[in-house]
Amino acid sequence: MLLKSKTLSISIDCSPVEVARFVSNPRNLPQWATQFCKSVRRSGDDWIVDTPAGTISVHFSNRNDIGVLDHIVTTPSGDDVAVPMRVVANGTGSEVLLTMFQLPGMSDDQFSQDQMMVIRDLQSLKQVLEGKVQEGN
Repeated sequence: MLLKSKTLSISIDCSPVEVARFVSNPRNLPQWATQFCKSVRRSGDDWIVDTPAGTISVHFSNRNDIGVLDHIVTTPSGDDVAVPMRVVANGTGSEVLLTMFQLPGMSDDQFSQDQMMVIRDLQSLKQVLEGKVQEGN
């Protein structure tokens, strides 16, 4: 069975290497994933994230040089959700892409709300990273 999906993207005036380095560090989640992440702490190979919906576990793909930022989210109910995420070159900057899936039992309204939350987080990512570039960090 195919799930309904939506790929969201944002252009960021920052190199793909810098974007990937920042996003692949889970400790940075509270700085940009503000709609999703209230706090984060390490637990073995995974990260425990406190969210508005409860505590979840996140397992990130290994760091790499090709912009793959995929992660698996384990929900409070124990379901694993794959979150494909990429950063690719866009001129002298980057394009960050995140694909969302409408899971079984998720209403169209909830799927739309989740998309809006991710859009706000991607906008925050852009502000944080472009601010770092302007500050010379």
